[in-house]
Amino acid sequence: MLNSLSKPSNGLSYAVRAVELTKSYGTPAAPVAALRGVTFEVQRGERVALLGKSGSGKSTVLNLLGGLDRPTSGSLNVAGNDLAHLSGKHLARFRSTTVGMIFQSFNLIPSRTAFENVELPMIFSGYAPRQRQIEAQSALEAVGLGNRMRHRPAQLSGGENQRVAVARSLVNRPEIILADEPTGNLDSATAREVMDLILNHVQTHGATLILVTHDEELASTYTNRVIRMKDGQIQTEPF
Repeated sequence: MLNSLSKPSNGLSYAVRAVELTKSYGTPAAPVAALRGVTFEVQRGERVALLGKSGSGKSTVLNLLGGLDRPTSGSLNVAGNDLAHLSGKHLARFRSTTVGMIFQSFNLIPSRTAFENVELPMIFSGYAPRQRQIEAQSALEAVGLGNRMRHRPAQLSGGENQRVAVARSLVNRPEIILADEPTGNLDSATAREVMDLILNHVQTHGATLILVTHDEELASTYTNRVIRMKDGQIQTEPF
């Protein structure tokens, strides 16, 4: 990939700082609390797992970190951006350039080829067509899909679709990678391959990884620290 896609350091020692985050759904008369005063910090270049059972609040945290949702209260700074107060325009820019999100369900566009799916973030970021072509091809070759670029998701296996999703999330060289159960639909061998691809990018580019999982082994193998969540709260958080 071209060096022009690299992000300069913002000078902060931390990638994420969350203070007393809450998130409620439902109506004001009958709110449902998904997060109840969550506070934590992630250093730049750190690899952290958010570990907990379904309903613990870990995916809600990830959606807030990715700018897909806003907190009900509390403060949230990600890569120097105040996500609780960022405008819609700047939030869209943040999502396309600063974070790379990888989902268990792939979230690929069925009507687009692997190449077109990977190219999409660069279109939103304003890169020229020739540069997009070079970078998308390079990203797909890096995940072993150089010969499958013109295939659509329905023509690819689950492991291949997740590789496309990984290539798409990394093509803009994000500072922070947010992975939500990225191996949940994969067999164990393919899961290791996908996680190795993510970890290689993290180590090569000094990126920060935040991995949401319920898998203790996955967390211990691929991250340096585990934040345990239950009922919308952090159970233990050593600093």
